[in-house]
Amino acid sequence: MTNYNLQSYASPVEWSTPPGTSEEAVQLLKKSPALFTEYHAMDKQWRQRFLDFLTGKKSLPLTYDPFFKRIFHPDIHQDRLESLISSLLDVEVKIIGILPNEDSMLSSESFVVMDLLVQISGGGLCAVEIQKQPYTFSEERLSCYSADLLMRQYTRVRGERGKDFTYRDIKKVYVIVIYEKSSKAFSDCPEHYVHYGKTTFNTGLNMELLQEYCLVSLDVFRNFPYHKPQNRQTAWLSLLATETLADADTWIQIYPWLEEIYQEIAMLRTRPGEVLGMYSEMIRTLDHNTLKFIVEELQQEVEQEKASKEAAVKAAQAEKEAAVKTAQAEKEKALTELAELKKRLAELEGQ
Repeated sequence: MTNYNLQSYASPVEWSTPPGTSEEAVQLLKKSPALFTEYHAMDKQWRQRFLDFLTGKKSLPLTYDPFFKRIFHPDIHQDRLESLISSLLDVEVKIIGILPNEDSMLSSESFVVMDLLVQISGGGLCAVEIQKQPYTFSEERLSCYSADLLMRQYTRVRGERGKDFTYRDIKKVYVIVIYEKSSKAFSDCPEHYVHYGKTTFNTGLNMELLQEYCLVSLDVFRNFPYHKPQNRQTAWLSLLATETLADADTWIQIYPWLEEIYQEIAMLRTRPGEVLGMYSEMIRTLDHNTLKFIVEELQQEVEQEKASKEAAVKAAQAEKEAAVKTAQAEKEKALTELAELKKRLAELEGQ
């Protein structure tokens, strides 16, 4: 397996037992000035979430990149990642390689919180994204991601096969996006939390094109009012949606094989340095992505204002031209009426 940005958050600080209260956790953190300084640098919301984890009130936020990779890292837990992808695509997947994201043909960076690209059995590519906000991953961006996967596969395969290359060497590409919060388009389909998509033809023409999509609404899944099938897909999505230990106990009862993962998460309560390192990395990514999003939004506002001004100028010009035409028409009408009056006056004087 190719090493996929394997980053160590290890710290020499390790507790024999996890703290029972937030006050106890803070006192333990103070014994390590470096750790306490890093903890104190976080905003209040994340400090409390960190303490809630250490004291067993909350699970790790697995929908953030460092935590997700801690549980699903392909160099360590390839079987878990294969099972997750297989359950979402409804086809057995074998990961044969992890591909770097640096060779993307897209010039702009992603606003996603997790970006994982794998090569699967058969040669196809699969990108897995976890998206925190729906408005930063539009349909246009989704289409570009899929096109990027297809073109980078084309470039690589054509380079490898040379003159023996044919288009039949290109395999399917899949884009999986798991939305932490989904847009109105998803809430309009409350009876579904997993959506599969591909190109079809209105005539029923049977042609298998190469781009397919799997979109998951994790918030719809959490609030799903109907019976959920007890299968791998439900188990993995339940794990990603887990917030409290009570949730964990519930899912372990239904899916005993998840207990190993929950125990792995619980073990981290005695490794504050490692967990704090993951939180710090997560916050840096969030701050960076938030800044990029603000820049993009401002740019969009500038473009919209420019377009609005241009439209206003065109409207004013059109209104001016219309006024000139109206005045010209009224002038011509007045001249015509004047000519008619003169003609009539001449006729009266000649009588």
